[in-house]
Amino acid sequence: MLKGKKIVLGITGSIAAYKSCLIIRELIKRGAEVQVVITPAGKEFITPITLSALTHNPVISEFFSQRDGTWNSHVDLGLWADAMLIAPCTASSIGKMANGIADNMLITTYLSMKAPVFIAPAMDLDMYKHPSTQANLEKLKEYGNNIIEPASGYLASGLEGKGRMEDPEKIVETLDRQFSKKDLKGKQIMITAGPTYEKIDPVRFIGNYSSGKMGFAIAEECYQRGADVTLISGPVSMKCSDGINRIDVENCESMYNEATKAFNNCDAAILCAAVADFKPENVADKKIKRENNDLIIKLKSTHDIAASLGKIKSSKQKIVAFALETNDEEMNAKHKLEKKNADFIVLNSTRISGTTFRSDENQITIISKDGKKEYDKKPKSEVATDIIDELANIMQ
Repeated sequence: MLKGKKIVLGITGSIAAYKSCLIIRELIKRGAEVQVVITPAGKEFITPITLSALTHNPVISEFFSQRDGTWNSHVDLGLWADAMLIAPCTASSIGKMANGIADNMLITTYLSMKAPVFIAPAMDLDMYKHPSTQANLEKLKEYGNNIIEPASGYLASGLEGKGRMEDPEKIVETLDRQFSKKDLKGKQIMITAGPTYEKIDPVRFIGNYSSGKMGFAIAEECYQRGADVTLISGPVSMKCSDGINRIDVENCESMYNEATKAFNNCDAAILCAAVADFKPENVADKKIKRENNDLIIKLKSTHDIAASLGKIKSSKQKIVAFALETNDEEMNAKHKLEKKNADFIVLNSTRISGTTFRSDENQITIISKDGKKEYDKKPKSEVATDIIDELANIMQ
């Protein structure tokens, strides 16, 4: 969503200035153009040469170029930018911004800015808690600025507490969300993701290779587009945005219970989890020893979560289900579409290499009552966009 966006990155005199390199890298990776404006104190912590090398743009620090006296127009920067991010932002700069003290290029650029402004404070915990700092932050909020709350943790002073600049990736995610389509704003979306594990004994289980990558990409896409997202995830190592309501479960029974509970208040459910279809009829309370050479485990069916929700969904609710098939793909997907009372099925095939479990790419076909749409192989983040575009269309 940041592709082609012009970002002014303001850097002030904080030990966290080195993290601005990570912010720049993430912004450029997402397709943004970055222009750095740095305070004189900021240059004591990180050199303009480093920042210029990363952004491929000259770094602006003074009102006039020291080389040839050229005027650096803060007004032009204010008109050029799609957003301004000040990270890190010290207590001193926060005070100047709140009170209009235009004594350096960064502050004058801020005062001239026509685009949204995001401020990521960075300071010691006592400075952050001080009434004057808090009053200045409140004033900046009243002016319409977006404050990216600092994190808690180990600080440069050796103390621990709130004041550390938020992680660069989360800062960039906040900007990304600013430019995302908001066609799901106000919608409640529930997503299931990852595998489920069905215990055989205390150390073994029946499961699958699902990494959760597709489901988490869908959750992020919905969140970026303004939805209130509940993500019910099986055992995975994936992370998600703090604004997503994440519920971790282990087995199908737990996922079924959480999904049924959450579905009542949902506008749509996207059932991406690779739920185990069977579980042991009896779970051993102790580890089964190797001596049992001819072990036979009797299995029974687990809940069909998609079909269960399909039976209780209202006319206003939407269900998106997934089908991973090894043969007769379209026929099986059409059968699931009807059986699960889904609005459309996202079909994957194991016959397309590098597109299923644990991969970073996917190739899907969307099957609905109106026919099918085939998509090219692409990163799962882009596949998520295709899926949510389709969902957004039928939710209007």
